[in-house]
Amino acid sequence: MPTTAQQIDRVFAAIDSATDEMVDFTAEMVRIPTVNPPGDAYEECAHFIGRRLDACGFAVEYLTAEGHADHTPAYPRVNVVGLREGVTKRPLVHLNGHFDVVPAGAGWTVDPFGGLVRDGRIYGRGTCDMKAGITAAIYAAEAIRRAGVQLVGSVEVSGTVDEESGGFAGMAWLAQQGRLSADRTDAVIITEPTNTDRIYTGHRGVYWFEVTTHGRIAHGCMPFLGVSAIEHMGVILDQIRRELMPALGARTTAVPVKPDGARHATININGIAGGQPIDGIQTPCVADLCRAVFDRRFLVEEGFDATRGEIVELLERAARETPHLIYELRDLMVVHPVRTPDGASVVSSLERSIQQVLGRPALLAASPGTYDHKHVDRIAGVPNCVAYGPGILDLAHQPDEYCVIDDLVQSTKVLALSILELTGTL
Repeated sequence: MPTTAQQIDRVFAAIDSATDEMVDFTAEMVRIPTVNPPGDAYEECAHFIGRRLDACGFAVEYLTAEGHADHTPAYPRVNVVGLREGVTKRPLVHLNGHFDVVPAGAGWTVDPFGGLVRDGRIYGRGTCDMKAGITAAIYAAEAIRRAGVQLVGSVEVSGTVDEESGGFAGMAWLAQQGRLSADRTDAVIITEPTNTDRIYTGHRGVYWFEVTTHGRIAHGCMPFLGVSAIEHMGVILDQIRRELMPALGARTTAVPVKPDGARHATININGIAGGQPIDGIQTPCVADLCRAVFDRRFLVEEGFDATRGEIVELLERAARETPHLIYELRDLMVVHPVRTPDGASVVSSLERSIQQVLGRPALLAASPGTYDHKHVDRIAGVPNCVAYGPGILDLAHQPDEYCVIDDLVQSTKVLALSILELTGTL
């Protein structure tokens, strides 16, 4: 039966009353430095989340990615899932958040792992991407319980690892194990930061690749007797800058990717290394090896085959035009674009919830970056999946990352409304 206005009022009041708890819980999570790479403090954070899930009436499981290459004794890959069954097991709504964060980087004016709360904001690495989202997922369900509203279906919340490096020991592993599957899961909301009023219904494609150039070592005082792998990498980088980047910038997708700049195809140089260590003992040698890793985001209109073919053609041309240029191309990760089907119930429910809570229409968009939607769709076989959660997406991976407390509260109310609608109430 439809949720009554009185039930909704009680749920919203429970969320407002829990605001301080939500802020404290988020700040405490931020103080657990779950940096990826290499995967620090995953087990500690999983159990921290698990204890809160247990206190909120969930049956808690810790699911370790045994046998996965990234799971090691030094850096265990521990995921946590909490299930609260309703009157029936189905429909089941699964809310997910990853708790790994990227390295802090430079430029911070506050402690990146201090969990500072100031001026209506929670600061720290991972506040918006996406530990506040985990808080919103847990407390959306908890507010329903505190309000005394009985769900017909079931709700599940997971905290998973390694999303920042592809999610293969996290959501992908859960899907491969059948813990997340079409046989038991009806809708998935991934609580990535979506500016509170956006619903992300998919993402662009990703092609990570590595290029290695091979030279010939020689004495640095007679570089003409060697072949510099660094110089040849420079040739490739120059062609990317002068030829490829302008071409990519001219391509625009019809998919409503936000922000607008991400509607174009892009390429980024993630890292480069070659020659002697800069901080080591200096040796007069011509560099005989140079490696660079690239992040190419491709549009659904481009497709992967054409995207890779364009890179191969650029490298082949560089080798033809530059004497002694030898390269290797190695594919690191390929993620094809994902899109939620038209008419998906999770989209329409969140649209109504956003309108009711925020008083304005939701913006349907596609994410500029990949997220664990790909594993939910392609491995678990659950197309009824979106991203929605608190936090300003543009702040992700930036110094002085923060989440606005009011956005956390509002997003929690939106999620609670959609849980009520998608699971049904008595």
